[in-house]
Amino acid sequence: MIAIIMATNVWSQIELRHLAALTAVAQTGAFGKAAEQLGYTQSSVSQQIAGLEQLVGQRLLERSRGSSVVDLTEAGKLLLRHAEAILARLHTAEADFAAYAAGTAGELRVGVFQSVGTRILPDLLREFLATWPGVRIRPFETDDDQALLSAIEQGRLDVAFAMSPLPEGPFTALELLRDPYVLVVPSSWPLAARAGNGPVSVDVLVDMPLVNFETCRTAVRVENELRRRGHEPEVVFRSDNNGAVQGMVGAGMGMAIMPRLTINEHDDRVSVLQLPSDFPPRVVCLVWHRERYRSPAAMAFAEAAQRWCDRHALEQHEPSHSVRSEAAVA
Repeated sequence: MIAIIMATNVWSQIELRHLAALTAVAQTGAFGKAAEQLGYTQSSVSQQIAGLEQLVGQRLLERSRGSSVVDLTEAGKLLLRHAEAILARLHTAEADFAAYAAGTAGELRVGVFQSVGTRILPDLLREFLATWPGVRIRPFETDDDQALLSAIEQGRLDVAFAMSPLPEGPFTALELLRDPYVLVVPSSWPLAARAGNGPVSVDVLVDMPLVNFETCRTAVRVENELRRRGHEPEVVFRSDNNGAVQGMVGAGMGMAIMPRLTINEHDDRVSVLQLPSDFPPRVVCLVWHRERYRSPAAMAFAEAAQRWCDRHALEQHEPSHSVRSEAAVA
C-alpha cells in the first residue's frame, strides 16, 4: 500500500509542461525544433524531458550519436498517447471556456410554468437556439411560480418566468406581456352567443358554477376579484392542469375565468368571451437574481423573450421595462 501511494505521489508531480515538451519533441523529432514550437530554449526542453524521465522512471527518448534526430522509446510512445489525450482535453476545455465567456456556449437553466412551457417556450427556444446553438437549455416546469422564485434565489435556476407582483427578494424582473383574463363557458350555454360582441359584465356571472385552478396564484386572484365585485364563487371543480379546467368547462360543469395564454382556442366545446377592461390582467415577467452573474447567454435569452412576447402579445400594453421587487413590483 505504501509503495502504491508513493508511486501515485510521483506521478502527481508530472506537469503539463513536461507533457507538452514530450509531444513537441515527438512531433518535430528534434529538441531545437521543439523549442521553437513551444517558445522555449533548447536547454529548457531538454530539462523538461529529463525531469519527466526521472519522474516516470523510464527512458523516453533515444538520442543517436552524431544525429540531431530524436526517436521515442516504447515507453515514450506509450506515454505520448496519454500526453496527447490530456493536452487535447485541455485544448477542448480552453475552447469551451472561451465560448462560454463569449456567451456562445454553456448551460442556461430556465424555469417556466405550464402555459409558458406550452405557448411561449417552444417557439422562443427555436428562435434563440438558431442564434445561440452552443447553449444547452435546461427547462424546469412547475405550477408554483413561488417555487421558481425560490430556485432563482438559491441559484438553482438562471432565469424564470413568473407573475407580478413578486415577493420580497433579490429579484429583477423584466415585464414581458400582460395576459388578459377571459371568460370561458360551454358552447351550449346561451351566454356563448355573446362571444365576439364586446366585454361581458361580471354581474352576469352571479350564481354560475365556477371551474377554477387549485393551488396556483391565478386561483386566488380570480376568486378574490369576484369577491371584490360582490360575488361569492361556487367552485365545482379544481385542477392546476389548464387542459383539465377547460375540459370540465367543455363538459358543461361550469364557467372558468382563465388567462388567455392558458386556453386552447381551437376547442369548439367552449366559447371565449371578453371581460371588462378593469378586470386586472396577469402580468408575466422574466426574473433573475440581481446579485448573481448573468452570462451573455442569459442576457440574450431575456432579450429574445421580450422580442417574442412583443410580437405575440395578446393585447396592447406599455413597453416592457425592468422593475425591482422591493418597490415597483411590490
